[in-house]
Amino acid sequence: MNIPYKPLLPETTQPIIIIGASGIVKDAHLPAYKMAGFSVFGITNRTIAKAHAMAEEFGIPNVFENVAEAVKNAPSNAVYDITVLPDQYIEILEQLPDGAAVLIQKPMGNDLAQAKEIVSVCERKKLVAAINFQLRFASFVSAARYIINQGIIGDLYDLEFKVTVNTPWELFPLIKQHPRLEILFHSVHYIDCIRSFLGNPKGVYAKTTNHPLKKLSSCRSSIILDYGDSMRVVINTNHDHHFGPKHEESYIKWEGTKGAIKAKMGLLMNYPDGMPDEFEVALDKNGTYDWEKINLEGSWFPEAFIGTMSNLMRFKEGSDDKLLASVQDVLDTMKVVEACYISNQKGGIPLNEL
Repeated sequence: MNIPYKPLLPETTQPIIIIGASGIVKDAHLPAYKMAGFSVFGITNRTIAKAHAMAEEFGIPNVFENVAEAVKNAPSNAVYDITVLPDQYIEILEQLPDGAAVLIQKPMGNDLAQAKEIVSVCERKKLVAAINFQLRFASFVSAARYIINQGIIGDLYDLEFKVTVNTPWELFPLIKQHPRLEILFHSVHYIDCIRSFLGNPKGVYAKTTNHPLKKLSSCRSSIILDYGDSMRVVINTNHDHHFGPKHEESYIKWEGTKGAIKAKMGLLMNYPDGMPDEFEVALDKNGTYDWEKINLEGSWFPEAFIGTMSNLMRFKEGSDDKLLASVQDVLDTMKVVEACYISNQKGGIPLNEL
């Protein structure tokens, strides 16, 4: 099966200025940009020593003391890559030139109110702004999207995300203590990915929980998205499975009237080393189904980061007609996230009322 799943690259050179020098920049942004042949013009960070270290490791020609200096010295067609925490987004966006292209790390704010403010700033400044939801562009998601759009597995009626892993939250000290940990910083990827296939749900049912032995606000979630009576959409995450790799799971499964697709997200297993991804398709052959493995190149980290930046650059230059993860589109992702937390607070139906 010939599946076009790799992102189209921009036709012009648009120098990137990275704002922030966290671990994800080292592990994903910069390796992806190197693979794609993108030009990284400069980097800045509050702790300037980290920016210098990153510049030395990846051959970035310019290190700037702050955002203002970066903007002052930026080429006119620069693309800004914001990789800091949500609390800093608005302050940084206000300093960018009107009309600039900018890729903002997920999530789009700490809550829906902040997300709306971010969109407002971007629209007032006429920024070409997208959110870095890379899972939309992972090779196994792009391949599944092509297969589904071609009608190969028929009408989709079931979409499931299942994650049972042991996540080392200590690797993320800046978000570890966040009061909205699991859904806002992890399951938000799955919510956004689901929306990219199905649009907005009618409603949400959600419960997110902590662990009795861990000082985390939440580390396991169950989310049901309502897409009507014929479509089941569910997200189940458990980041506390510390019982060895034997029963770890990490997958997306799409089921349709003519077949099914299952993608193993190996990145999340044995994190941060990860496991190999797997992509399988089952098609109807005279009433029987045989699962066929299809080899895909690239994974979620770092290759999917090429997709988000490529789409932004291509939209800016005019070769893509749609900015897929625009701030306006992602506002609906943040609405679903907010609905999850409201559902979590309201709880289920008390039995003593029946």
